[in-house]
Amino acid sequence: MKIHEYQAKQLMAARGIAVPEGVAVTTVAEAVGAARSLIEKTGNPVVVVKSQIHAGGRGKGRFKEHPDVAGVNVVLDGIEGGIEAAEEQVRYLASRMLRSTLVTIQTGEEGKQVNHLYVEQGIDIARELYLSVLLDRGVSRNIVMASTEGGMEIEKVAEETPQLILRETIDPAIGLAPFQAARLGYGLDLEGDAHRNFVKFVTALSELAVELDTDLIEINPLVITTDGRVMALDGKMAFDDSGLFRHSEVEEMRDESEEDPAELEAKAVGLSYIKLDGTIGCLVNGAGLAMATMDTIKHVGGEPANFLDVGGGADADQVAAGFRIITRDPNVKGIFVNIFGGIMRCDVIASGVVQAVKEVGLEVPLVVRLEGTNVEEGRRIIEESDVDVVSAVDMKDGAEKIVELAK
Repeated sequence: MKIHEYQAKQLMAARGIAVPEGVAVTTVAEAVGAARSLIEKTGNPVVVVKSQIHAGGRGKGRFKEHPDVAGVNVVLDGIEGGIEAAEEQVRYLASRMLRSTLVTIQTGEEGKQVNHLYVEQGIDIARELYLSVLLDRGVSRNIVMASTEGGMEIEKVAEETPQLILRETIDPAIGLAPFQAARLGYGLDLEGDAHRNFVKFVTALSELAVELDTDLIEINPLVITTDGRVMALDGKMAFDDSGLFRHSEVEEMRDESEEDPAELEAKAVGLSYIKLDGTIGCLVNGAGLAMATMDTIKHVGGEPANFLDVGGGADADQVAAGFRIITRDPNVKGIFVNIFGGIMRCDVIASGVVQAVKEVGLEVPLVVRLEGTNVEEGRRIIEESDVDVVSAVDMKDGAEKIVELAK
């Protein structure tokens, strides 16, 4: 699960991690009022208007409806023209940003609609750095990554200048050790107050990652101010869904408008579904078999359109729901149902497939491979139905057939 920047900063600020003053808004009037209140409260005539979507690259993004407006804007008129001039510029930007479609390098050409803005105080920046705490599944531990190349795309830095990325692996028994935090600070060429504040900052951030079961906390840029303070100028957080039952405050931050409707529907009926970019829809029982099925489809020249695990205890209605989700994807040119019945019975899967085809129709080829518990009954159900289906004897045979039929 992901959250917006303003929500990530709320979680950080509640734990004493330094972030700029800011106000989340959903209307133009709220944005104007937020700008005035920030200028009056901080005495700083500079404010920043930020689009809030679950995607990076907002500062370089552009709106489809207003290509002259960037996804993140700094309002400067308040310096000479007073609060009224700043309000007018905020009004102009907010009216074009809200409900418009922002296209960034991470959204693709379809973009994302902006429903929230974050109006934030300007900061006197001396340096921009990169900092993140992420789960490294290769070592099953959180690691801290830091770089002097703040504000840059970290993927590009890793590819072109990997020596500029510092890494420290966190021991789960003791957390980020003081010498590790200090070493990161020295590696970023920090001294004096800036170094001391950075050590406190990165230590608190690593503790936050453990406390809230995050997969990723990314701050790009992390800024050093002209007076040596360390602040999160940006904030991105992603959480382990399996740990959300422990964190009601995080669960309440879910913005379903930012999530894939098909994935939400699948979650509501107890299915594990992830949309991919291919053309072969997959309906499989068991996460391991689902991944092996996708690998086999790719091996024989196809591209999977989704990961869909109906699990070991699904009933016919859940199978039908999964089938409906797959068929609604306009990219799907063929469907492969691959079931090895252990706990899951093949006759239940067969009934669900027949039920779904009768409900939603079938406009693309369908290949079914059944093996395991009640397999003969499952095959009989499909054969005696009027469903246009091609049978497969094993996984590779099914993958080859559906890839060829989908052409």
